[in-house]
Amino acid sequence: MPLIPTPPMSSSRNFQVLSGLFIMTLLVSNIIAGKIAAFGGLFLPAAVIVFPVSYILSDVLTEVYGYAAMRRVIWLGFVCNLIAVVIIAIAISLPSAPFYDGQSAFAAVLSAIPRILGASFVAYLAGEFANAYILAKMKIKTKGKYLWMRTIGSTIVGEGLDSLLFISIAFWGVLPASQLPTVILTQWLFKVAFETIATPLTYVVVGYLKRADQMDHYDIDTNFSPLSFQA
Repeated sequence: MPLIPTPPMSSSRNFQVLSGLFIMTLLVSNIIAGKIAAFGGLFLPAAVIVFPVSYILSDVLTEVYGYAAMRRVIWLGFVCNLIAVVIIAIAISLPSAPFYDGQSAFAAVLSAIPRILGASFVAYLAGEFANAYILAKMKIKTKGKYLWMRTIGSTIVGEGLDSLLFISIAFWGVLPASQLPTVILTQWLFKVAFETIATPLTYVVVGYLKRADQMDHYDIDTNFSPLSFQA
């Protein structure tokens, strides 16, 4: 179980790029989530085409740089998302130019229903922290082996929590109670399948980062509290 000494991860360009991509997928997911798309016979939020990528990036960041590093990225993503929501709300409230006739469409697409927004924030924090925690713990238990088991296993729990909390909070009383389990299960299976298919690419990216940054972190003495910002 080698712990390779490295420069501070904040100096790693790869870490910064992946963190930026993680936050980008989160913001884009929340913007396009309002559209319900048809995938054959399945009807899912358009965000399913990009949101699972955030879990793949979370797996990569946790595997290479550790839980404490991913914890900071999760909170940074939360803050960026909150700022984006505030800025969009301000943009919607600004008076329109006399010749601009797209205000109704602009507001309809970008305005966030408070209940949906709250569900998204709760589900995001619970799912991402569970995903990072389980992957980090499994890495110690498996002594760094079976990356596929760790990425898929952590995603099963993380995406499961995300789907359960988001659908339950956002659509309780809106959809018939009998339909909620089907919607939750469908989203969950779709996201887990996405992660599973992407596993070979995850192996390639993780291998490259460990060689390039000389980093392979094990969270042996890590404080796993989501509210701690220490290593």
